[in-house]
Amino acid sequence: MRGIKPADLVSFLAVARQLSFSRAAVDLGVSPSALSHTIRGIEERLGVRLLNRTTRSVALTEAGERLVGRIGPAFRDIDDALDDLNASQGRVAGKLRISVGLIAARLAVMPLVTRFIAAHPDVEVEIVSDDALIDVVSEGFDVGVRFGERIEGDMIAVPLVPRMRSAVVATPEVFARYGKPVTPEDLRGLPCIRQRFPSGAMYHWDFERGGIELEIHVDGPLILREMSLCAQAALDGAGLAFVFEKAVEDDIAAGRLIRVLEDWCQYHPGLFLYYPGRRQLPAVLKAFVDFVRASPG
Repeated sequence: MRGIKPADLVSFLAVARQLSFSRAAVDLGVSPSALSHTIRGIEERLGVRLLNRTTRSVALTEAGERLVGRIGPAFRDIDDALDDLNASQGRVAGKLRISVGLIAARLAVMPLVTRFIAAHPDVEVEIVSDDALIDVVSEGFDVGVRFGERIEGDMIAVPLVPRMRSAVVATPEVFARYGKPVTPEDLRGLPCIRQRFPSGAMYHWDFERGGIELEIHVDGPLILREMSLCAQAALDGAGLAFVFEKAVEDDIAAGRLIRVLEDWCQYHPGLFLYYPGRRQLPAVLKAFVDFVRASPG
């Protein structure tokens, strides 16, 4: 292997996953300078640049991407084999990386994961919350959590949370000042809290009743990136928010928020845990999937 040790390749994969020498160094328990020296040695022995580095960023070259694609699965198989050995001795151990949307992390994943690690103290879970759609395999995740309509057909999906309904909410003070909308069209001209996706697209407010579907382009003084922040802004009196009812059900019950247009609000496909179809799951992933299946919906 041209003098390249398996430990060197583990270091390279850590940098490729994090795209950061400092974060990868923390994961590996080494200094960034030592890690940089290791990567430079790999590149010199291979005679090819694997990473493009600037003072602000790290990116894989085409050669680096090819190397990750070839050796990444092999090292995952090694980790899986070690996890299976632990499982055969009645002990679930290992690492689990989960990609999840921001609102799903708060509503569903965090409560589940905290119970899972309490039941399996030798497991280490990393949750990466981001609303951007990613390829969980190429990004090095074991499992993802998304809404049903956003999951690729070649993935195995496990129901996590039943379908969820939208809700239009604001404080009593906001409605006292501006009045309550009776139809979705009445939202135009009201101070609405808008949400922008990581792609840059705005989140449109979709409604349906009796077969009539409406997509309302609202306006307002505040644009946020996360639905939970929209709910908090509504509580703070910034305007009307369009959120999942599960995120604000306690505030509605307590009277802190008032819901309108309920008969126009749609249900959305539920949240699903998904992972690539493998013939044999790593022990820690199998334990997590079994835990999800056994948990109340």
